[in-house]
Amino acid sequence: MSQPIRRLVAMFIFAVIGLPVTGHSAQVDVSAFQAYTETTRQLLEAQRSFQTENPLHEIKWNAPFELQPPAPTTKAILLVHGLGDSPWSFTDVANSLAEQGYVVRTLLLPGHGTQPADLIGIRLEDWQQLVHEQISLLQQEFPDVWLGGFSTGANLVLEYALDDPRIHGLVLFSPALRSNELFDWATPWLTHIRPWLLSPERNPLQSPLRYHIVPTNGLAQFYRSSVAVRKNLKSRTFDRPAVIVLAQHDSVVDVRYVRHIFERHFTHASSRLIWYGNPLPRSASSERVLVRTDALPQERISQFSHMGILFSPQNPLYGRNGSERICFNGQTDEDTARCQAGEPVWYSDWDYRERGKIHARLTFNPYFDWQSQVIQEVLESVSD
Repeated sequence: MSQPIRRLVAMFIFAVIGLPVTGHSAQVDVSAFQAYTETTRQLLEAQRSFQTENPLHEIKWNAPFELQPPAPTTKAILLVHGLGDSPWSFTDVANSLAEQGYVVRTLLLPGHGTQPADLIGIRLEDWQQLVHEQISLLQQEFPDVWLGGFSTGANLVLEYALDDPRIHGLVLFSPALRSNELFDWATPWLTHIRPWLLSPERNPLQSPLRYHIVPTNGLAQFYRSSVAVRKNLKSRTFDRPAVIVLAQHDSVVDVRYVRHIFERHFTHASSRLIWYGNPLPRSASSERVLVRTDALPQERISQFSHMGILFSPQNPLYGRNGSERICFNGQTDEDTARCQAGEPVWYSDWDYRERGKIHARLTFNPYFDWQSQVIQEVLESVSD
């Protein structure tokens, strides 16, 4: 772990130690989260490899944040981002949840937000510790605490929630319970042999919003998070409300496995699986599974992506008319250059190719408003 991150974790532990632990009725030092966010912003300012001429915007996009609902509430949710990502990935989800009456907090996992090489010394335990600390803060301030996560972040919050019955429920986006990569098990050993699987000299490292590639150790800790949550889930069920959102053509996640886990292990009647893809076999469908097609030629969408489910079409950076186009998408060098030159594109997940079409990454969800309504209905299914 790098020295600035060590200082960040140490300062936050001291803040947590200073909190009273006698329950919601006790006076809580609500400045602890503010201190954490400020310390993180200082870390970003000192260590980030800035990608634009506007460092303040980049710090804002990568720093943890809190949103307050329109009226006082007893409900809160912590959202945990995925590998290589940033708290900004929840910008639209967080605003929707705040409008629904939740205090929303995010965090920045150690090794993120600065430069990809900072993931080389990070361990899964560093991520788990920060997640646990942030949940503890929320539980001292609010009686009704939910957790949400994207990809690796979904692994982290599900693993925790299985052991803590005080968590009211979960919202999981593209949960990476098992990878599509057959040899992910080898990444912990490859870390010592080949620090980067994709060359940092030949590939774009990061954007203002996220990492494009990560060192092998980042992939190894992602793999360890999936093993940890599968181990914790084995022979157990999650009996509280949950929403799981999956894209059939996700290039990262074994979505059939996750669908099976939902059917067998998420037992609450109000839980819902949102499936973006082809209609499911009758044997796999039920009133708890909601299906929408992910082939929308009128939107120039060939298929949904791992990350696109998180963002509104109106998002100023990733939406239909957003300023950030991800052309690094597994295309040929020629098509990537044409995408970067601003030529018309179609949208897909990583590495989808079709003759005569250039594909950028799909970074928005045409069903975002409907998805938000489903999430609201599940969250409201818990009676006071």
